[in-house]
Amino acid sequence: MSSPTESNQPVGRQRRADQIEAIDDSVFDVFIIGGGINGAVAAAALSGRGAKVGLVDRGDFAGFTSSASSNLVWGGFKYLENYEFKLVRDLCVARNRMIEAYPTQIEPIGFLAALDQTSPYPPLLAGLGTVGYWMIGSFKTRPPALLSPKKIKALEPVVDTETVRGGIRYDDAYLRDNDARFVFSFVRSALNRGANAANYVSVERAERVDSLWRLHLRDTETDKRFVAETKVVINAAGPFVDGLNTDMGFATDHRIAYSKGIHLVVPKLATQDRVLAFFDDTQRLFYVIPMEDRSVIGTTDTRTEDAHDGVTDEDRRFVLEQINARLDLETPLTEDDIISERVGVRPLVVESDFGDTEGIDWTSLSRKHEIEHDDHAKVISVFGGKLTDCINVGEELIEMVHHLGVEISTESDDDWFGEPTTAERDAFLSAAAEFDLGTDRAGEPMAATLWRRYGRRAHEVLDQLRKDPSLATSTLTCSDHLAAELPVIAATEMVVHLEDFLRRRSKIAMLERRETIAADPGFNTLAEGLFGADAADRIEAYRQLHTNPNGSVNASTDRSDAAAG
Repeated sequence: MSSPTESNQPVGRQRRADQIEAIDDSVFDVFIIGGGINGAVAAAALSGRGAKVGLVDRGDFAGFTSSASSNLVWGGFKYLENYEFKLVRDLCVARNRMIEAYPTQIEPIGFLAALDQTSPYPPLLAGLGTVGYWMIGSFKTRPPALLSPKKIKALEPVVDTETVRGGIRYDDAYLRDNDARFVFSFVRSALNRGANAANYVSVERAERVDSLWRLHLRDTETDKRFVAETKVVINAAGPFVDGLNTDMGFATDHRIAYSKGIHLVVPKLATQDRVLAFFDDTQRLFYVIPMEDRSVIGTTDTRTEDAHDGVTDEDRRFVLEQINARLDLETPLTEDDIISERVGVRPLVVESDFGDTEGIDWTSLSRKHEIEHDDHAKVISVFGGKLTDCINVGEELIEMVHHLGVEISTESDDDWFGEPTTAERDAFLSAAAEFDLGTDRAGEPMAATLWRRYGRRAHEVLDQLRKDPSLATSTLTCSDHLAAELPVIAATEMVVHLEDFLRRRSKIAMLERRETIAADPGFNTLAEGLFGADAADRIEAYRQLHTNPNGSVNASTDRSDAAAG
């Protein structure tokens, strides 16, 4: 099985400037607008089937909703509340496939749900639900269990069981690294298969000329204007899909409604690497999710009209109040304990004629996806979706693009996603044994971490170490990223701003406070390793960056244009 981090094809030119040059004045089979999970998986799937693919995003890859998830790969247990059995089945099948395809990146994880007086369901009924969930998921996870308050306290002493009626334990899965890096791995896969992709490129205008779409593009870093043509356009602009369709004069049966979700990252709360689940005072599920030596608390579900909506004081107070009421902490959490924040809008799918959205019950809307196409205009629109469902989206797009007349292979195999073979991994670990790499931040062998991050490209890190063994140490004292990784990242990962690396290609900016990173003795060395002569400018931009909804240096107050991802 091939890997979205690597393929057997030559790497070729993958620096951003080279990619923009290759896109300029080219004709594509398919051009994808939006580099979140839907756009990235579309590029990987279609290039893996032989299509000539282009991809751009107005910001960084996975720079919006796809970098603000819970990092969970799950079947949507909560969707059983609304009897969405088919959706849950589809997501469970997708979860099972993802666990099998990504054995080092996606791992099963236990959920422990403590049900107190705010739970809408008694423990026995919830327990029956977990059994049904386990069955719908083809029994691929550990059997669930019904737990007494005493058992919950024994398993996780931090849970305050004074008002808990009982609980349940079941399994799903999570990403070992961050969601945005997983998204970028699909972009990497597409590049390796001959696709062209560039971040920080906006679509200024799209027009139909004879049988092709002509896209007028702009490099937002240099202000360079250029043009590309394509047979088919895929609108994968996530929360901005409707605006792009309007700009292109394309009517659809579905549209997007926004629901804001936030996460707060705090020092580690649980004793084990499991997810703690609770119902908040509004009877919505929220979680404590492990992230190395931190815990991620969330998420909220707030109606909003603004795709750039940020974390408010009210959001913080609510999440902290909810978790403090359900954990037995020596000292309640305060805002001073917040290390970082994640916020994003969920693009929820509704019918175009849904009417007034004020009356929507947001907890009843699922993260299902819908894909529409127009045979005449040759436009495909992807609405909604989530990380767990990405393989399904890719496979549907293969069929749809073929239907629109692009000559691609539609053979049913898995060669466009998944990790390299176990034999290849073992060969790398054997080669890495010549170096004393130690362990990563979580205490795992660093060699295994390098393989998980880079796949076959991890050999390039070893090549750097052979040239200079001193690069086997971390550049930042607050991070486990080796100095030997920086040349590989700089050459192959299109990092334009420090935030691209710190928050999306890695999760350093989620694990450490911004001021801690900026004051780190290795901060300047890190920037120099990534940007060379441009390091000083990037450092200054990072120091001036204020937290905003998507954590992007290049975010503007109005990103409703067609190219927002």
